[in-house]
Amino acid sequence: MAQPDTATTDDRLLDGRVLIRQPASGYRVAVDPVLLAAATPASAGQRILDAGCGTGAAMFCLAARVPGADVTGLEVQPALAALASVGVGLNRLDSHARVITGDLAEANLGPFDIVMTNPPFGDAGTPPPDESLARAHMEGAIDLAGWIGRCLAALKPKGRLVLIHRADRLSDILAALAGSAGDIQIRPIYPKMGQAARRVIVDAGKGRRTPDTLLPGLVLHEDGGAFTPAADAVLRGAAALL
Repeated sequence: MAQPDTATTDDRLLDGRVLIRQPASGYRVAVDPVLLAAATPASAGQRILDAGCGTGAAMFCLAARVPGADVTGLEVQPALAALASVGVGLNRLDSHARVITGDLAEANLGPFDIVMTNPPFGDAGTPPPDESLARAHMEGAIDLAGWIGRCLAALKPKGRLVLIHRADRLSDILAALAGSAGDIQIRPIYPKMGQAARRVIVDAGKGRRTPDTLLPGLVLHEDGGAFTPAADAVLRGAAALL
């Protein structure tokens, strides 16, 4: 049996403010967790859960933007959870961040002020050949509706759930939130101006009844491929996306 690849790299986010240790191949961080952290309306002293934290990118980016926030990461894959735990030390967050190895379907955590999450995107099709990447990207024991339900269960009353997902799953997300959350704020993420959104960030309040809001979208890239000024402010400058 082939041995798993244990090679890792240390990489920086937010123009060097955040340091993550991640696998050299397979599961690698892209922009989604950085956008998720930027869109999470946290403040110092609040308790935040990063459900499915991977190697910790979102939780570390949030902690860099909001000093004093208390952040917990939950990750089902022990190897990724171990790397996230290393990242806690690399980012000097030992006093107000920790990582728990566990399955969201079974974990009994909370209550938290905010749950942020980048759920598995794949609901069908052929999974990636890398086992860790497949587990991170494909829905498993619980589907998207179940994932959202477990996140809501970990929240305090009136707490916020913030998630990033494929734009073509927006109807599924809203259906899962119906009756349990309101004040739903939806922000489209566009690859380039004039193109259809591929991601949405959804921020919902548990037990709230305020009507939904469609927020201004964020365009990531100029025609030449460089980040737009607005995207650069978030992805490199640690600006909030609120």
